Amino acid sequence: MNIEHHHVGHHLRDWRQRRRKSQLDLACQANISTRHLSFVETGRALPSREMVLHLAEELEIPMRERNVLLVAAGYAPMFMERSLDDPALASARAAIDLILEGQKPYPAFAVDRHWNVVASNRALPVLYEGVADFLLQSPVNGMRLSLHPEGIAPKVTNFAEWREHLLLRLRQQVSITADPVLIELLREVNEYPAPRHAAPPKHPRDATPEILVPLSVETRVGHLSFLSTTMIFGSPVDITLSELALECFFAADPETDRIVRSL
Repeated sequence: MNIEHHHVGHHLRDWRQRRRKSQLDLACQANISTRHLSFVETGRALPSREMVLHLAEELEIPMRERNVLLVAAGYAPMFMERSLDDPALASARAAIDLILEGQKPYPAFAVDRHWNVVASNRALPVLYEGVADFLLQSPVNGMRLSLHPEGIAPKVTNFAEWREHLLLRLRQQVSITADPVLIELLREVNEYPAPRHAAPPKHPRDATPEILVPLSVETRVGHLSFLSTTMIFGSPVDITLSELALECFFAADPETDRIVRSL
């Protein structure tokens, strides 16, 4: 495999431009001279380990990519990446399981940065009735499951709004991380055809103002409407935890609450 190696300044310049900052902007934020930053970006000066981490913090570079910067500068990577089953993450895994189980009877998932489900409370299986088997094989990808025409999409009664909400989140992740896997996932799901029943997005003049975009699904037990929340770990120093998100769903109306609790 041919791998193109870049010096740390090349990476820093790419991230600075991705964040739409000038050298002057970043230098002022980081409290360094523009001359020194220019020398770092062009490879004329090698930044210290502390400077690499300082600039990465100012540029809000994801933890995984901070390791790339450190290695490019000649330093050892700082952040570990462990499996959720690793004993070192036992307390975090216990917290995840507690949240997922406490969310029942409503569904909840832990997803990695590529939207693969790494843990679930397996609640409300009625949502997945009729979903193609290949979409339910491990690792289940939450984005594909939601938007694929053989997934949940045909049941979603506000598909256009829900799709736009998910694509917006995915585009934001791509902007933040520049992850090639997410870029490809965005391209893939963006090309999925809409279900036949899907209505076009509401024109702003016709739309009723929404506080949140619900997930509205037609199932054999009735029409269900959910609000979703996303939780992340507040101060992770492990790559796995920094990229993990807990997606929890709640009833958006009393009828959904009644139906779900009766099952």
